[in-house]
Amino acid sequence: MEEKEGPLHVAVLLKEVVAQFEGRHIRSFVDCTLGAGGHASAIIEAHPELHTFIGLDVDPVAHEEARSRLEATSTSTLMQLNLVRTNFRNFQKVLRDVDARLAQEGVDGVLMDLGMSSMQVNIAERGFSFLRDGPADMRMDPSASLRADEILNKWSELEVGRILREYGEERRWRQLARKIVEARLAGGIQTTSQLVGVIGGSKFSSNSSGKQGRMKGLHPATRTFQALRIAVNDELRSLEVALSEAFASLAPKGRLAVISFHSLEDRIVKHFFLKAAGLSKSLDEEGDAHDNNTDFFPALEYVHIPGETRHSKYRRKKGLETGSGGGAYLGDRNVLEGKTGVILTKRPVVATSDEINTNPRSRSAKLRVIEKL
Repeated sequence: MEEKEGPLHVAVLLKEVVAQFEGRHIRSFVDCTLGAGGHASAIIEAHPELHTFIGLDVDPVAHEEARSRLEATSTSTLMQLNLVRTNFRNFQKVLRDVDARLAQEGVDGVLMDLGMSSMQVNIAERGFSFLRDGPADMRMDPSASLRADEILNKWSELEVGRILREYGEERRWRQLARKIVEARLAGGIQTTSQLVGVIGGSKFSSNSSGKQGRMKGLHPATRTFQALRIAVNDELRSLEVALSEAFASLAPKGRLAVISFHSLEDRIVKHFFLKAAGLSKSLDEEGDAHDNNTDFFPALEYVHIPGETRHSKYRRKKGLETGSGGGAYLGDRNVLEGKTGVILTKRPVVATSDEINTNPRSRSAKLRVIEKL
């Protein structure tokens, strides 16, 4: 979970995102996670040739923040600004509704920023922050029916444990699931502070200002809050659907850029890009065992040979990198071409030390980009 103190939301990897579309003639662009409009305004400003811009977000607060900003940024009277309040899993429906012709011909650029917005985290009533007391809500879309307190007070211990394990990658999932269920005997969990207390995070040390920013170590509630937020908003399934629909809707040479903030998201994006590019989604055994190692190798012609020495295995894999067996690197070690797409970020783009110092939430951001052939 990405926490950010302060009233303003700062777009992460802003220069890096703009650079991925630099020098390209962008007539149509879709920002799937509009937020406060930081990335969107930068793209609009960098591409005066834009004819159609579409911004998606389920959060009404995001639309309030972004609309005036984008209208002020756009100096072209020809650009059509379309802001739609919907989940990005409805990508193709939005395209058809906005411009049927565009849905057929494809869009030139798509961006997804999967991080939490500061304007969401900083509002206690939204229930996203374990540093602020508020209702256990966590809905991105305030009109959605499922809230975090329903999961905490009504779901079975087995289901609570499952989401803690799968969505939070929480090692203490059994213990925490039991504590959450036992808390129902005392009236249940209705607020974020009650949840933090049950988890055991209320005794977590803080600095003199009460903020977590300069503390070392992960807050005990981080993974639980992440798991609940993902479950409430069905984030991973929505991401899978959105990635598929967005790539399918790209025009030839169109690009899809995705910023992820935790391993679950990044793994989905990484595997999807391999599949979308026409490469195997399988990673070599070491890559799967150490998923944080982003220097993955697509399993093209490589076949495991029992008893093979590590040196021989290394030489054969290096040969696949430079060979012509469907996965050439086009002279750039960070570019991988498949039959239907080009992965432009074999290793993801990450924030510079300067950006991390000024915007700590960027420390876990990873940018991956794919171009459709």
